[in-house]
Amino acid sequence: MSDTLTETDTPEYPMEREASCPFSPPRQMLGNPKGLSRVRIWNGDTPWLITGHEEAKALFADARISVDDRRVGFPHWNEHMAATVDKRPRSVFTADAEEHTRFRRMLSKPFTFRRVEGLRPVIQKITDQCIDEILEGPQPADIVDKLALPVPTVVISEMLGVPYEDHEFFQEHANAGLARYAAADAMQKGAMSLHQYLINLIEKKQAEPAEDAVSDLAERVTAGEISVKEAAQLGTGLLIAGHETTANVIGIGVLALLENPEQADFLRNADDPKVIANAVEELMRYLSIIQNGQRRVAIEDIDISGETIRAGEGVIIDLAPANWDPKAYPEPDKLDLTRNASQQLGFGYGRHQCVGQQLARAELQIVFHTLLRRIPTMRLAIPFASVPFKHDRLAYGVYELPVTW
Repeated sequence: MSDTLTETDTPEYPMEREASCPFSPPRQMLGNPKGLSRVRIWNGDTPWLITGHEEAKALFADARISVDDRRVGFPHWNEHMAATVDKRPRSVFTADAEEHTRFRRMLSKPFTFRRVEGLRPVIQKITDQCIDEILEGPQPADIVDKLALPVPTVVISEMLGVPYEDHEFFQEHANAGLARYAAADAMQKGAMSLHQYLINLIEKKQAEPAEDAVSDLAERVTAGEISVKEAAQLGTGLLIAGHETTANVIGIGVLALLENPEQADFLRNADDPKVIANAVEELMRYLSIIQNGQRRVAIEDIDISGETIRAGEGVIIDLAPANWDPKAYPEPDKLDLTRNASQQLGFGYGRHQCVGQQLARAELQIVFHTLLRRIPTMRLAIPFASVPFKHDRLAYGVYELPVTW
């Protein structure tokens, strides 16, 4: 393939998707038999880009790879993240080994399989309420505004104990921190506002605890296990990840189903929960919305796929091309809800995989299946070429998705 990455090229990263095929990862990242190559990022550094499925899994599981963004050589997302690295408290997202285990244990309680399964009736009720409003309202309706955003936002608000009436505030500031090319000072105000909001909420929960995740964090602050700033950092991460990523999968996932009507029919007619669950895994594989890669740095030399990643060199594991690796998924450009997609990497892999993945799975399974069944004649209300994609965000998706029926 002529546009495949080679050792003699050092292309700029991130790369742009082709407008003609917006579901596909950038074509330059596909087809590399080694599964890794060098790229150049915003500050001139040349980290390794991992695009192979097998290579991605191996490095996700390798203890010689660090998520600590304070280490020299770490390939920061953008100027803003690099400039604020020493101002942010440690968290589950930037900690290794025992420190990571300590933080993750603090977050595990609300996201256990049993707790999430118990939430399914709540998620179903919220989903049905949103679809009721769509059906009772004017056409066209925006799936992003009326369904994709409110369902995960209401659910994560209830789980965390964050008042839903504050959702516009935290969505605004969460979105500000997710710009793909953020400058050093551009997002500081929004990030600090959201952080202070969580500090205030944690202090309130210390005085008035409830059955929610922020109260759990507040209890650990009171016990001296964690500082209030660390607790706020963990809460901020859950708040952002708990609604933004799932909302994007719902929005662009509905679009993918509308563009593949035979697959939509298959999911609509499915009754087996295992079939529905696997269909969501395939949608996660096909879409892979995190488009700036999972950032790491090597702390020892690592030999992989005929190359040596040296200690101190940055590593970017890009989930999208890894999930489109034909060695793992034949004909990866086809959305096939019947294929076994259980090894998809949309939630990461290994000890740092998404702590809220069971909640996201439950939401996606309920939302897609319910929407297709309740509005079976749904269709796109604008030309496909007019759909506004989020090329400028860390999480890929669509800004709006007008539909009619």
